Amino acid sequence: MTPPPPATAVPPPARRSVRRPAFVAALCAAALVVTGLAAAPPERDTVRAAAVLPYQDPALPVPQRVEDLLGRMTLDDKLGQMTQIEKDALVPRSDLATYRIGSVLSGGDSTVSPNNAQAWADTYDALQRTALTTPLGIPMIYGIDAVHGHNAVRGATLFPHNIGLGATRDPALVQRVGRAVAEEVAGTGIDWSFAPCLCVARNDRWGRTYESFGETPELPTAMTSFITGLQGTTLGGDPASVLATAKHYLGDGGTTGGVDQGNTQLTEAELRAIHLPPFREAVKRGVGSVMLSYSSWNGVRSHAHKYLVTDVLKGELGFTGFVVSDWAAIDQLDGQSGFTGAEIATAVNAGVDMVMVPHDYKKFLSLLRGEVTAGRISQARIDDANRRVLTKKFQLGLFERPLTDRAYTATVGSAAHRALARQAVRASQVLLKNDGDVLPLPKTGRLFVAGKSADDIGNQSGGWTVGWQGRSGPVTEGTTVLQGIRAAVADPSRVTYDRYGNGIDGGYTAAVAVVGETPYAEMRGDRPDGMGLDQEDLQTLARLKASGVPVVVVLVSGRPLDIAAHLPDWKALLAAWLPGTEGGGVADVLFGDHAPTGKLPMTWMRSASQQPINDGDGKSPLFPYGHGLTYGTDPDPDPEPDPDPSPAAACTATHKLVNSWPGGHQAEVTVKNTGTGPVTGWTVDWDLGGATVTSLWNGTHTVTNGRITVRGTGTLAAGATTSFGYTANGSAGTPAPRCTPA
Repeated sequence: MTPPPPATAVPPPARRSVRRPAFVAALCAAALVVTGLAAAPPERDTVRAAAVLPYQDPALPVPQRVEDLLGRMTLDDKLGQMTQIEKDALVPRSDLATYRIGSVLSGGDSTVSPNNAQAWADTYDALQRTALTTPLGIPMIYGIDAVHGHNAVRGATLFPHNIGLGATRDPALVQRVGRAVAEEVAGTGIDWSFAPCLCVARNDRWGRTYESFGETPELPTAMTSFITGLQGTTLGGDPASVLATAKHYLGDGGTTGGVDQGNTQLTEAELRAIHLPPFREAVKRGVGSVMLSYSSWNGVRSHAHKYLVTDVLKGELGFTGFVVSDWAAIDQLDGQSGFTGAEIATAVNAGVDMVMVPHDYKKFLSLLRGEVTAGRISQARIDDANRRVLTKKFQLGLFERPLTDRAYTATVGSAAHRALARQAVRASQVLLKNDGDVLPLPKTGRLFVAGKSADDIGNQSGGWTVGWQGRSGPVTEGTTVLQGIRAAVADPSRVTYDRYGNGIDGGYTAAVAVVGETPYAEMRGDRPDGMGLDQEDLQTLARLKASGVPVVVVLVSGRPLDIAAHLPDWKALLAAWLPGTEGGGVADVLFGDHAPTGKLPMTWMRSASQQPINDGDGKSPLFPYGHGLTYGTDPDPDPEPDPDPSPAAACTATHKLVNSWPGGHQAEVTVKNTGTGPVTGWTVDWDLGGATVTSLWNGTHTVTNGRITVRGTGTLAAGATTSFGYTANGSAGTPAPRCTPA
């Protein structure tokens, strides 16, 4: 698109930066309501003394302001607030005001020209000025998929994708990452990020696996700290507060076969135990919005599931924010192309408060109005949706500070944010093998670097990078892994690079192969067949192996890959995930400036035929969930070493009540290997106190004389944990489980 018109000489006040009751856009709009004059974009120098309506008074409580505004809104105003449209669908731009549109978004491939922070801020402000010309002066809220940084903006800081952040096991670091992302998003004017993804990925074939923090509910639950980073401790209480989105509700990581937008076939107890906990924690943290999943639960689409959305999320969990649909998702409810009034009614009555249309907004609004006037959607449901949306707009301070806070524009791609991203990268590295302590590499050695991802910022950033699916090549600014290596060594001239491994001989200290996946996102990223390396990678690795030089593999991927057959050829294996723009963080670990501390957020399969494979399911992995080596421990090069002749075996079990209801409860038991050697199999037993177990997962159980015994299989490394869960009739009581190694 062409650059937006420049701001007027005396702009309205910037959003979030001014903390005084300056009655700016809303006051001007109020005067226009009284006089009946056509509204122009409000400016500071046009503000005149006038009676302030209650909804325009920032000194009043938000609920009071919401009710006052709601009482002044027409049905068209209300339906517009429930409508979100793609920026590029606005033709002409004045339709934003004409149709009272409440929200605008940029889809994965939507951009501005030139693609930089300033142009994004100018675009936002031009659209917001248009939104403010409506009689009531209700500001729009602008959403974008800032899922690993402000990834639509060229030059923004791109952090590791969630799978890498999960490997850090550091919620405090993840909160700092969320704060940095919020500052960069706010610096372009945008109010709302469609992040974080709180999916629990249970099948690595799924193309969105890298958007998951991990395969167990505990890990994504812990990483909801990202929400606090985005929003601040109180929404709108921080100058860079950005509305967060918990997505995708519910169970999108558990579809059969890992099929994107597929069907999650689980009992309700299993759904609650595995997929609900991160959302429960997100609600506790005050997340402002929840996005529904394209997927289904036992054949019923999430966008049509009133029980999950209204009863569980809004009722049981107490979610007070608003629910937004995914991109054109309501069009999928009847299986036919083109949305219908019936689909709209089904979704809104299920609990959808804002519909991501995203294109044909005129047809959508006409159909929505028809469903309301026909009584198929109640006025009460419309008002409830508007209360939820307007509450977040007031809390964000959009009525007082509607425009971009340009003080944050310079933070986009700043040195401080890149330094934080580099820290996150090195904390995310998982050392899986280190035969003969080949790592860390000597900085004075002669090194050969190869592989298609060694010098490719696009590959190492993955999908959702300056485009929905991402792409290979120099798509944005940053430091590649090769550049990080050259910057780390004593003499860069002693580092030779050839993508394909051509020209290597036996005179090198080591060969570093940076290989793995090329960028993808949802749908295109599904791998229903093989999950191994491509032919280019295999041929490159064969050339390196033939030289006789020790091979160190840096695996750039959005999930574990099928590499067991090739592992014996490699002296070391470092899982780098999708590190983003700061490849220097990978070099920090390769050369020992920072020892590796990352732990696997996913169980690593022996072969793709094991999918799905998850912690505690009894399957024998190549590397277990939580595995991760470091330097100076002299680890056995075998990923599954034989135990010492007489290791000290010990374990503990901790019981945690997850949920309760009249006549029943759900609980989780965590087993930890507290010994010095691996534990192969274990049993946990406790007195049920009269309760009756109705289902149990991640283990097998027997009950004798009111005492339950749960057996687990597989090997649990020293210090590692696993868990199982169950539902039962009766009270949980205060169990004291006992763990016994097999």
